[in-house]
Amino acid sequence: MNNNTSNQNMVTPSPSIAASAEPPKTKRLYQVWPGNNKFLCGGRLVFGHDASSLFLTSFLIGGPAITFCIKMLVALKHGHPIASQPILIGAAVLTILDFIFLFLTSGRDPGIIPRNSRPPEDEAFDLSTPYLDWMSNKTPNVKIPRIKDVKVNGMTVKVKFCDTCLLYRPPRASHCSICNNCVQKFDHHCPWVGQCIGLRNYPFFILFISSSTLLCLYVFSFSWVNLVRQKGSLWFAMSHDFISVALIVYCFIAIWFVGGLTVFHLYLISTNQTTYENFRYRYDRKENPYRKGLVSNFKELSCARIPTSLVNFREWVAEEDDYQDESYRTYNSEFDKGFVNPKQKFDMEMGTMYGKDSMRVPNILKDLDYSGIDDNLKKKVGAKDGTFDIFVLADQDLKYSQWKPKIAPNANIGEIGKL
Repeated sequence: MNNNTSNQNMVTPSPSIAASAEPPKTKRLYQVWPGNNKFLCGGRLVFGHDASSLFLTSFLIGGPAITFCIKMLVALKHGHPIASQPILIGAAVLTILDFIFLFLTSGRDPGIIPRNSRPPEDEAFDLSTPYLDWMSNKTPNVKIPRIKDVKVNGMTVKVKFCDTCLLYRPPRASHCSICNNCVQKFDHHCPWVGQCIGLRNYPFFILFISSSTLLCLYVFSFSWVNLVRQKGSLWFAMSHDFISVALIVYCFIAIWFVGGLTVFHLYLISTNQTTYENFRYRYDRKENPYRKGLVSNFKELSCARIPTSLVNFREWVAEEDDYQDESYRTYNSEFDKGFVNPKQKFDMEMGTMYGKDSMRVPNILKDLDYSGIDDNLKKKVGAKDGTFDIFVLADQDLKYSQWKPKIAPNANIGEIGKL
């Protein structure tokens, strides 16, 4: 009897509770990564957002190189005096090396910095925004983007808080708007390799453009020799060897691009700059905190060990857990709209919409219902034409107002405007 009574008193868990007790399903990190990267081989290969441009780049490199090799192979088969095995082998080796460096540049992590699911703790409790200040009867305080000063080789360098990755970017890091990642020692996003160029793939990028330049010079030189050594005049040789003429013209044009790019990056290496720093901070016109001297600058690139990736894209994560907390992301999106850029220039994280007097007004204030506010108060604090300014009300004492916002403790910040 007692056993039956005890069995009746037992509480059977509801299906929802039982389901929640089940272990969450897991996925690889690369499958839920919020950036715009493309992954292959189970997250082992990390490509940029525009990785499809590799097909065009491969065609522009491989087309002329393979054409030259085939021409040399045919000439060698027919016993042509200008053809030799070393020339053919040299062209093949340069072409293979060029493709290897292209793949190593495009298919590896350029130095992606892991994102935070929450901002730094000291910043999480200092979110002073216009609508929160107004609710607490304070003068609206519109902040500029948060910046910290750090010392690098005795010089002050400013680091900026990334509102997308929720972290302070390390010195020389920047956020790529195409791949949507913060990258260590960000140089630029190269559309030809379809990848960001950063700390972990910059050496391979230098080898790629250098080998491309050498390949162009190689094909150009031996194609010209092929014309000169033929019998008859130069014009006669050109009229009977269209392939060599086409290769000469193509390589002459390509050398101006890849050769000029190689020389430019050799200059950047000698001064220890990145492309981003050269265009943004103009370190060639002022003191560079990273410059160590010509020899040390080249040694830093050629002898330094490539650091390991900061992100393990193959690690297991819970399937229902987003990489960033969705509730904070909604809040943070409204929070970002309260910033004012001091230069009033386009910024990926900040946007470009401004209100009057260059003040950014959050969208949340535009959706508030003011019907509960006393009409006499509107006439008192507003203009004579009946207009109502939310920032005028912020300077008044709360005792004049009969309306108080009712916000649930767990309410989504995006729903406040609907109250």
